[in-house]
Amino acid sequence: MPKHKKTVIEFRDYDLPTHFPVLLLTGEHWRISDVPSGRLHIHNCLEIGICETDSGIMIFEDTSYPFQAGDITAVSCDIPHTTCSAFGTSSKWSYLFVDMGELLHPFFSGADLHNMELFSVSEHHLSLIMGKREYPVIHSLVTEIIEELKRKEPGFELAVRGLFLALASNLMRISALHHQKKDQPPENALVIAPALEFIRYHYMEDFPMEHLAALCGLSPTHFRRLFSSITGTRPLEHLNTTRIRKASDLLRMTEESVLSISERVGFHSISSFNRHFLSVTGKSPRDWRKQMSILKDQSLYKYNGWMYAEILKKSDS
Repeated sequence: MPKHKKTVIEFRDYDLPTHFPVLLLTGEHWRISDVPSGRLHIHNCLEIGICETDSGIMIFEDTSYPFQAGDITAVSCDIPHTTCSAFGTSSKWSYLFVDMGELLHPFFSGADLHNMELFSVSEHHLSLIMGKREYPVIHSLVTEIIEELKRKEPGFELAVRGLFLALASNLMRISALHHQKKDQPPENALVIAPALEFIRYHYMEDFPMEHLAALCGLSPTHFRRLFSSITGTRPLEHLNTTRIRKASDLLRMTEESVLSISERVGFHSISSFNRHFLSVTGKSPRDWRKQMSILKDQSLYKYNGWMYAEILKKSDS
């Protein structure tokens, strides 16, 4: 019996500028073929697309959805997908690739926990196709962002950040309609916002819980008590849960070894990592990967981000 050939998923790694992590891909050459590529792909960042002409289908993992001219697409980094134009057409697109968290970070500086969801809404499980008629605000914001990036007039970076802030707010609302979200945190949650933000960006590092307390201007005892009352968990438990969630993404999206992933997210003992992973997910890392990986019966190829549209040719075979 012939060996089953693995499906290939491409990982496209876009190099975004550190100070202004946005990349615009646009122009006449950005036309999508009507020949199915046969490969799904994922990115290292959020992809925002606008279909300028024609129609076709987008495939998210194993589900197909139609698109047409005027539609806006939003696809987070962990969703395997591909795009195919309708037969006999070659739809024209413009794309924005962005690290939303880093781009919007200057607006908050760790002080506004209520809006920290704007940082994370685009990181996981976002796969939206939004029509111009149903979502005119989304269409207007994306169009204006593209125009600002094309013109590059004085102050355009600030203008683009502001437009992305509005776009993130709208995407968060749309996502909330698709996935029932938890209520907003209580008012006193703002007190521990610096600690939560520090954990978000430094979860893989070693630091004492006293450092988190100092960031919030609280004594260690008061900090632990307040943190537990607000979040329902102790600071160290929240840190380890954050690490496990990051590890879950890596297990799902990569072929890295369990040991490598455990070290990458901040665990220095594989037994400790396995214990915490089982506590948070109810499964061992290997069992979770077998069930949840996007790479089941598939291989992952890594490319630099595609700067030109993929050219596919029809085959007689």
